[in-house]
Amino acid sequence: MDNGFRDNSMIFQVSTLQALALGYSRAVINVGEMLCHGDIGLGTFEDVNGEMIVTEGRCYKADNSGIVTETPDDTGVPFAAVAFLKEDSRSELGAVGDIEQMKEFLNNRIEEEFSLNSMHIVRIDGSFGKVCARSGRGVRAHHVTLKESLSKTQKVFTFENVTGTLVCVYFPDYMDGINAPGWHLHFISDDRRSGGHVLDFSLEHGTAVFDRKTSIEIKLPHEPAFDTYALKNASQEEIRSVEQGR
Repeated sequence: MDNGFRDNSMIFQVSTLQALALGYSRAVINVGEMLCHGDIGLGTFEDVNGEMIVTEGRCYKADNSGIVTETPDDTGVPFAAVAFLKEDSRSELGAVGDIEQMKEFLNNRIEEEFSLNSMHIVRIDGSFGKVCARSGRGVRAHHVTLKESLSKTQKVFTFENVTGTLVCVYFPDYMDGINAPGWHLHFISDDRRSGGHVLDFSLEHGTAVFDRKTSIEIKLPHEPAFDTYALKNASQEEIRSVEQGR
């Protein structure tokens, strides 16, 4: 931020989900630049090479075996959403049977605060009976859709009896295309060895920290190739199927 000012109400986003869905997977900025705008978030890396988990100011990559490594600052980022976590409220959680039950709980919480039309980041630290997740390996091709890319490289894996963190990002329905509407969850284990894009899980107990965001800054690609993508043609059905791991 200019003059060192940090806007804790803002989400910083790299590119749009429409662009990524249509195959724009070139680097827009690098990890080092991105981390100047947030200490928590999620996304992917150049050529859709793995799933991104940002927590406590560090950026990690889950490869398509679910193995996590910390990413160098010069790693390219085509799509991400990050922010500085501020605690607006928190909840202690008991057992949660699956991801749909968790999404229902999260939706009810933000609805109680009359903030369904805002963006939200929630960090959930806890003990999990299982986490079913996925990740992909990079495909060096452009105008190849995200669904096509993941169909070639995606693997699904399950972690059992693990402690770790869910990074949960919410965008309202009217922002569909800029990002995925509803909740998008990534996981990283406490030992920073395992993680990925979450498809399902069971939680034994945990703590959720809620952070409402009311502004957004989007960093669009500046190269001419970006203008060869007709973003309005992005298939919302394909985006939903990729988000759900199908």
